[in-house]
Amino acid sequence: MNQHREFTKEDLIHFKPQHDTFVGIDSDGCVFPTMEIKQKQCFHTLIVSHWRLEKIEKYVRESAEFANLYSKYRGRNRFPCLLLSIDLIRDRPEVLTSGVKLPAFTSLKKFIDSGVPLGNPELEKWVKETGDQELASILKWSKDVNAAISRTVKNVSPFKWVRESLDQISASADAICVSQTPTEALVREWQEHDLMGYVKVIAGQELGTKQEHLQMAAQGRYPADRILMIGDAPGDFSAAQGVKGHFFPINPGHEAASWERFAKEAFEKFLGGTYGGAYEKALIAEFDSLLPETPPWIT
Repeated sequence: MNQHREFTKEDLIHFKPQHDTFVGIDSDGCVFPTMEIKQKQCFHTLIVSHWRLEKIEKYVRESAEFANLYSKYRGRNRFPCLLLSIDLIRDRPEVLTSGVKLPAFTSLKKFIDSGVPLGNPELEKWVKETGDQELASILKWSKDVNAAISRTVKNVSPFKWVRESLDQISASADAICVSQTPTEALVREWQEHDLMGYVKVIAGQELGTKQEHLQMAAQGRYPADRILMIGDAPGDFSAAQGVKGHFFPINPGHEAASWERFAKEAFEKFLGGTYGGAYEKALIAEFDSLLPETPPWIT
C-alpha cells in the first residue's frame, strides 16, 4: 500500500475482506494520547484569539474542555463542538456581564445540519458558493487549527498495549482507522509511529461520519456480530450501534488499562463469540459513568 496516497470514499466502498471479522479503531484519545494537547493548545487557544474572546477566556476554555474532552460530547466533529462550546456559555452570567459579544454561528448551524461531510473541503465549497463571511471565518479558524496541530503534535507515542493489541487484530481481522480528525493528520501520526501496516484504510472527517465509515466498509460484508468498534467517545459507541456491531470502550483516564484488558481478555472473547451480552454491557456501563452530560456550571 502506498502510504502517502490520499484515502477516499472509494477505498471504503470497495473494501475487500480478507477475514470474516472487522475492527474499526478510533485514533485521537484512543490509539494516541493526543486529545489534550490538540484541544488545549490548538483548538481552544485559537477559538479565543480568532473571535477575540480574551476577556472571557476562562469560561471559553472551561466550556470547550467540557464539550471536547470531559463529557458525553467528547470525540465529536470539530464544527458541532465549536458550536456547542459557545452555546454552553451564552447564558452564563459571567459571560453576559462581560460585555463580550459571542459569535452567532447561524451559518455554522446550517452547515452542520446540511448532512454534508463536516470537513474543510465541504466548508470551502460552501464559502466559495455563498461568500458567507461567518463560514469564511470558521474555515480560517479550522485551517489554522490544522497548521497548529502540525507544528505542535509530534512525538506522541501510542498508549501502552496499543501495539500488542494491533498485532492481535491484524492477525485475525480486517481493520480500518475510523475518526473525525482530518485524514492528513491521521496519516501523519500513524506513519510517524509505524502503524500504517495495521489498517487498510485511514478514514477521517472528509469521508463522512464514523457510522458512515463503518457502513461503507463493513456493513453487508461481515455478520453484525463480527464487527467491533474500538473508541473512547460515545460517538464511537453510536457508530457501532448504527451497524448493529459491538463496542469496546477505551476509558478516558484509564486508556492503558483498557488496552491491556483488550489484549489479554476482550479480543479473545470477541473472536470466540462470547463478547456480547453481560460482559459488553458491563464495560459500556463503566465507560458511560465516566462522562457527564451536563456541565458543572449548569444546575
